[in-house]
Amino acid sequence: MKGLDTESREMVVDTVRQLRKRLLTKEKILEYDRDEIFPEDVIRKMLDPEIGLQLLFIPEAYGGLGGGAQDCGAVTREMARICLGVGTAFFAIQLGADPLLVGGTEEQKAKWLGKIAEGNTLVAYAVTEAGAGSNLSSLKTKAEPITNDAGEVTAYKINGTKQFISTGGYADYITLLANTPEGPTFFVVEKEAEGFVRGKGEEKHGIRASNTSPLSFTDVIVPVENLIGGVPGVGMKQANQVFGYTRLMVASLALGAGLGALDIAIPYAKERIQFGTPLSEKQGYTHKLIVPGVVKMTAAEAYIEEIGIRLDSSEEDLQVEGSIGKLFTTETANKTADDCIQALGGYGYISEYEVEKIKRDVKITCIYEGTSEIQQSIISTFRWKKSRKTKGAYYGDIAAELAALSNEQGDIGADTYSLATTALNETINFLHDNRLTKQQYAMFTMADMMTYVEVGAAMARKAAKGGSEKKRVISRIFANDVAQMVAANSMKIVAGSDVAGQDAINAFMDKISYQKLVCSAKGLMKDMDRAAEIIFE
Repeated sequence: MKGLDTESREMVVDTVRQLRKRLLTKEKILEYDRDEIFPEDVIRKMLDPEIGLQLLFIPEAYGGLGGGAQDCGAVTREMARICLGVGTAFFAIQLGADPLLVGGTEEQKAKWLGKIAEGNTLVAYAVTEAGAGSNLSSLKTKAEPITNDAGEVTAYKINGTKQFISTGGYADYITLLANTPEGPTFFVVEKEAEGFVRGKGEEKHGIRASNTSPLSFTDVIVPVENLIGGVPGVGMKQANQVFGYTRLMVASLALGAGLGALDIAIPYAKERIQFGTPLSEKQGYTHKLIVPGVVKMTAAEAYIEEIGIRLDSSEEDLQVEGSIGKLFTTETANKTADDCIQALGGYGYISEYEVEKIKRDVKITCIYEGTSEIQQSIISTFRWKKSRKTKGAYYGDIAAELAALSNEQGDIGADTYSLATTALNETINFLHDNRLTKQQYAMFTMADMMTYVEVGAAMARKAAKGGSEKKRVISRIFANDVAQMVAANSMKIVAGSDVAGQDAINAFMDKISYQKLVCSAKGLMKDMDRAAEIIFE
């Protein structure tokens, strides 16, 4: 298993928590947000030998600690719990190093990763373009080879522009994706390169403590030694190798922000008296605004942890899992932050209480590293194909596993998860048999079902592994969320597509046990009561 032991990981996480007292106080965070300050000195302080947080994601061979996905996810989460803007700036270093980590030669890794490990280097990942966005195949930036008299390539001349580059205005070097004659290729470009211009930082809705800059390249010459991996044309392959990991890290950023909002709203409810009793004793506050967020954030955490373990076990090709983690966690964190503003009433709208900042910040997680819609497209397309390739066994096996968990563990909601998974399988068959895969809305609707089912399975597994009462209660509550999602979305596809008559719709509803799905709320209010008691102590 790749990464640190649990005790070492917790020591690094605790180091991040201490930053709140030393470098990233509430007053400083609010100042950075208000005045749109990129705290370069603070970021660099986090990298110097005294703290050295960047060592976590650098392999030991190049001077780092060799942390894994679980370690980096935990640190990323805690950083975002303090400030998502600062968390984004720190994550940008790791993102910028990824092409080197997966594709660099030994010499390149020793040189460029070594610079990061030394603690004096900020890095940026320069891929996005104004006209390309998440569609990396539409890149316009070009890298033309320069040859010597013998016809050997000695350097590349780069022309083009990049947009929305995190830390782009301050990075000491960037990893740039550009088109060579052989195809997309990553290069290392240093900030001193002639013709490389870093534009003014964007004025943003949120994450104002991070820098987001356009970059332009006019006849920028980079030596052939800076071509990552030494072989042109493999940049897309290198980028795809890390999508599962990087999107899981964005999920961790969102998780931290959502938890940060709950960290404010939950204590507030214990102190705020309304009509003679604390808000924490009123269901309109707890059951509507707090418990749903805690439930879904806990489910997201279970899924992120599960996929982190799989990545650390050297499992590859987890791009879909990264997309599921990102889609579910970012959308959930965005809703949770919004509910926390509502929970604080008028104070939620005041900057001093921080939740309105968190809400502005967290929205970007639904956009960068691939929008929610890009994730829905990836999830629905690949899971549909996998389901058909396995003749339904992919989700069939998950349904059987959850049914077995229900028999072994009692009431953790696993029977409801199993029922929902079976219904999903039947809906995939309906969508395929009726040639609805070209209907993007139908595919996105399916992606949401797939996401909730797979996150629910992770939550059930977590609750089954000696889970606390809190996790078992939360698993039952989330099982109802999953069942309602699957019931509603299956009808959007089956009835909404207008390809089946009423008799066929009725037969489908019987086939998926639709009535059982919509009645999965049995005991829900009692579980919500118990969850509120545990959350508010």
